[in-house]
Amino acid sequence: MDINKISFRVRYGETDQMGVVYHGNYAQYLEMGRVELLRGLGISYKALEESGIILPVISLSVNFKKSALYDDLITVVTNLKKIPSVKIEFDYMIFNEKKELLVEAHTVLAFIDSKKNKPMRCPEDLLEKISEYLNSIKKQV
Repeated sequence: MDINKISFRVRYGETDQMGVVYHGNYAQYLEMGRVELLRGLGISYKALEESGIILPVISLSVNFKKSALYDDLITVVTNLKKIPSVKIEFDYMIFNEKKELLVEAHTVLAFIDSKKNKPMRCPEDLLEKISEYLNSIKKQV
């Protein structure tokens, strides 16, 4: 199982009258991708928040290549390419079931101490899990 891939069907309510996915919905698709990647690494957003760490998006870049349509089965591929520090960066590609590239995107999230409302470094236990994941990817290449 690829922890960096999630597939789902485009719902009717996510589209406009032409059956094309409304561009604002892609941010939610990206969130689904990164949440599932982290979950696959044993990192829960919920547990992070309960421990006083929040991860707001501080940068979002989306490059639209082709439209996703109502009832398309789309796959979000999410990648981490480097060790996080005070921020964590994700790269994404979204494909339809024909394997056509629909979107390329990039997000940057900041680690924030929710009690102090100040940036903080990535917790050590997360660094270990992410480092193991990145090392396993390097060995596969």
